[in-house]
This record gives sequence, C-alpha cells and structure tokens, in this order.
Amino acid sequence: MAESICRSLRDGALEGELAPTLTIKDSLASPFAFDVFSHILLQLSSNIMARKFQSHGVVIVALSRSPLSYAALLKMKGVDVASSNKWIHILDCYTDPLGWKEKTRKSGNVTDPSHQISVDTTSYKTVKDMDKLFLVITELGKGLVGQNKARFCVAIDSLSELLRHSSLQSVASLLSNLRSHDQISSIFGLLHSDLHEEKAAAVLEYMSSMVASVEPFHHSADGQRGNLENTISEQNLIKGKFNVRFKRRNGRVRVTCEEFKVEPEGISFTSVSSVDGATIAGLVPKVQFNLQLSEKERIDRAKVVLPFEHQGNGKPIQIYDGRKSLEENSNEATPISSGKKEDSAMGEIIYFRDSDDEMPDSDEDPDDDLDI
Repeated sequence: MAESICRSLRDGALEGELAPTLTIKDSLASPFAFDVFSHILLQLSSNIMARKFQSHGVVIVALSRSPLSYAALLKMKGVDVASSNKWIHILDCYTDPLGWKEKTRKSGNVTDPSHQISVDTTSYKTVKDMDKLFLVITELGKGLVGQNKARFCVAIDSLSELLRHSSLQSVASLLSNLRSHDQISSIFGLLHSDLHEEKAAAVLEYMSSMVASVEPFHHSADGQRGNLENTISEQNLIKGKFNVRFKRRNGRVRVTCEEFKVEPEGISFTSVSSVDGATIAGLVPKVQFNLQLSEKERIDRAKVVLPFEHQGNGKPIQIYDGRKSLEENSNEATPISSGKKEDSAMGEIIYFRDSDDEMPDSDEDPDDDLDI
C-alpha cells in the first residue's frame, strides 16, 4: 500500500489535527527502508510540482546521506534541480553533525563542499540539541512557504541517528512538536529497528499514524544448508514484504501487505492478491484443523443424501411426522388428503393426528369460557 501512504501524506492534516506521521522500519535482514524513503520522497516531490499536495515545500533533514546524494537522486529521476530551490531545502546534519569539522576547517585542512551542491542547503552542527533542531526546521519551512497558512512537509532520513546523538525522550518531544505545528502537513522518517531497544521502536510507532515495516521475503529456518540457503539469501537481496499499519482517526487499525522488488531503476510494489499462493497462505493464521478438503472427503460429501433429497424415487410422497417411521404410520394411520390421484401434478396436504384424543378443528372460540 505504498500509494495509500503517499496519498495520506499528500492529503496532510485537517485543521486542528496532528500531522500524519510515517515511520519506515527495516533491519539488517532486509535493509531497504531507504529505497522506500526515496520512493515516497520522489512521489511527494512530483505532487508538489503538480500542485497536488497540501504542502508547498519539503524540508529534508539529512542525517545518513549527504546533500549531494539527494541532488543526484532528484536529477536522476528527472526533477529540475535548478527550480527545486523554490520548494525544497536540505538541512545538512550529515557533513558535520557535531561541529568537529568546522574547527578543522578553520585551520585550513578541510575544504567546504557546500559550493558543489545545487540544492539549497543549510548546515547544522549541533544535532544533540533537539529544541534548536525544531526551531531550525520550522524556520526553513517558513522560508519556503512564507508566514501565511501554507504548509510544508518534513522528511527525516534517519531517526536512528537522532537516537544515537540524543535521548529517546528528546527525539519523541521533537516529533511531537513537529506534529502539532500549524504549518507542517506531514512527517515521514526512517528507523533501523534492530539497532535500538524495543522500547524505542514502540514509542516511535505509538507516535506514528502509519508504520511501514520492510521484512525479508523468506526467513532462513534453522538447519537449512547449501543451495537452498543461498537461494533464499539471494531472493532477500532484491525483494521482500512491505507491511503497513494505518491508524485511522476513529481509532480503528488497518493492516496491509505488499511485495516489493528493488531494481536498478528503483523500487516497485506488487499487491498480495497477484503474488503466488505461498505468500497468501503465510498470511492465514495457523490453526489446529485443516481448512481444505481432500479428494476422498469431497467424494464422501457428494454421497451424503440431504433431508430433502430422499423423495422422488417413484414411491408415494409422505411427510415424516417426527415420531414414528413412515412404515408404521402407513399401517396405523390413514392420511387425510384432498382425494386427488397420486400422479396428479397438484400439491397435496397430508395430516397425521398427534393422538386419538385430539379433537378435530372447529370454528368454536377456544377462549369463550374466559371472563374478559
């Protein structure tokens, strides 16, 4: 449901609501979260240029990639980098996150590569300060869209880097402030979940309205050896499963699953309904009984005579009264019928009394002895 994610981020936040937030998780077994991140960034960039996005700009917080790599990504996908300065701004937290290179540069040993970047870039050298980072992000966004009610999007390419430099509480406070800002329409970020404790991942997932998990296509089972294990490893290098959990405004949760494949031209997604049956079978909960019928069971089921299929064999049609067999009823009681012939095509009502004490029906009122 990659398109659903892009649509939710594109629609943005309603007035008075928190901005929709996406957390993209991956692990060493399937390290393709940045491919998903790049795909979403390019889709939203196209929507901004086509004026189909609530946001009028995007601020990229670059922590794991250099600004040059983003300029190359945009250029490779056909985005006019020269005009991108009107709607995109990169906050460079990658080149010198702690300000160490700045001290070395003053001594003349390091050159400043910022002049090589064709996209508007601002260096940030105090990543540990989350409060200052929030102020810088909002100021850059306002510089793109102005001080009016226009909105902008925030893309953080590595929440793991923020957690490495600062505490979980500080990072959670940063995300909370970004979500509640009036001019931020949506937020999405990347998290390497296997680098952190489960508590950190759980907190970020709780704060996100969407959580996308990148998982390996096949998990290697214990005891697998040789060519089979090599084949599974090769498949996990190019494809995997993309699970998304949406938290709706009414509190309901919707979970979807897709298959993705990483190719030289980019990442592509395929719905589960069009993949092989093994993938679909893996989504069915494991139960203690078989949900499918064998061939013998199908034959035995076809031989079962249903209650309404025992008639029409040439014998007189009789209705079983629920107490005695049809053979006994034929000897002890005489059916009251309409007098028509048995071979008549008309319907026939057959009635058996419950007992000899039963009085025949009459027009008398059974309640006329009551004082009403």
